[in-house]
Amino acid sequence: MSKALKHLSIAAVTVGMLAASKTGTIAQGSPGPGQMMHDWGWGWGAMWLGPLFMVGWLALLIAVIVLLVRWLNGGSGSRSVSTRTAQDILDERYARGEIDRDEYLQRQKDIAGE
Repeated sequence: MSKALKHLSIAAVTVGMLAASKTGTIAQGSPGPGQMMHDWGWGWGAMWLGPLFMVGWLALLIAVIVLLVRWLNGGSGSRSVSTRTAQDILDERYARGEIDRDEYLQRQKDIAGE
């Protein structure tokens, strides 16, 4: 198993265990003395919190995995793009023999705007 894959699997298991521990439910017994049968408490008022937390933990898990993969690849994801000028491309084509001397000189004039 490669080192990067090993680190990624350890992170995934750790985040998964953390998510499972946070989203577990506590069993509630039947109403005891002094409790009303229809005491809704947090039940209906915060019913939307369950799906919200589930989506939040999923987003956090994905973010951790993406950041871990970027870190293991040794970069922040921004790659410097080398820009080649028209003159560079023309020089390379001439060096490879794709164009002859006359065409090279004519295109060099075209690039210069003459």
